[in-house]
Amino acid sequence: MPTGFVGWAKDRSPRWMKDAANATTRAYAVRTADRRHLPDFLIIGTKRGGTTSLWNYLIQHPLVMPMYPASRGVKSPGYYYVNYHKGDDWYRSHFATEEELDRVQERLGTRPVTGEACPYYMYYPPVPERVRARTPDVKIIVTLRDPVKRAYSHYWERVGDGAEDLSFEEALAAEPERLRGEREKMAADPMYYSRAHDFYTYRDRGIYRPQLENWFSVFPRAQFLIMPAEDLYADEQAAVDRVTRFLGLPEHPLKIAERHNHLPAPPMNPATKEELTEFYRPHNRALYDLLGEDYSWPA
Repeated sequence: MPTGFVGWAKDRSPRWMKDAANATTRAYAVRTADRRHLPDFLIIGTKRGGTTSLWNYLIQHPLVMPMYPASRGVKSPGYYYVNYHKGDDWYRSHFATEEELDRVQERLGTRPVTGEACPYYMYYPPVPERVRARTPDVKIIVTLRDPVKRAYSHYWERVGDGAEDLSFEEALAAEPERLRGEREKMAADPMYYSRAHDFYTYRDRGIYRPQLENWFSVFPRAQFLIMPAEDLYADEQAAVDRVTRFLGLPEHPLKIAERHNHLPAPPMNPATKEELTEFYRPHNRALYDLLGEDYSWPA
């Protein structure tokens, strides 16, 4: 949340004034795009798997640069899917300039890094190739959550933002029909954004192995750090330390370890929970076989 007079003014400004300020800021950033540093790392998912919390923990580190402008508190411009048509300069406009990185390095003695966090990147099939075309050496961070809990949390997020009026059981049953033809449209038109594929994939989004194999087909495994979201929830500092080591940065104590975007929800229907547990069991085993690691979800 913004603080001080700038934050006070921002919170109370009318919508048109905020839009005008944002447009002016973005126009300046686009004009200086050739001086801006493309991301050193991406946090690509999974959705409802702690990506927002991890991002906010990382940018507490003095060597992790927030997205530009920092006052907006953005963790991703959503470039590699819905905003891909806006082009490279627009994407670059969201990151720090090389001059800013130089100043931080002079002050702290270590080169800072830039990045973004978007949980849809893991799931949207064209993203890996698009990323490789711009940042072939980028480091990729993945947090995976128990898919049963992930699906239920995803559902309640959609309820909360007014995008879902079905019950959880009805939404699970409606998922195939909602997705009918969407993948074909996505394959036919590289610029097509499927709201259904993004919003209503409660069950399918938790089948992790095919999503990771899509990324592994494009990037070497050495460029990935993959860990269960449960590790992040259990010990934020230890998880962040693991990430900063992966990024080649010194460890740094967290000032605030608040869990972001946590959504309280009523208990799941036991029969639904059992059905999902059985559904994901073979998919979890397939994931463990791929990674050579067991996350203790039912398999």
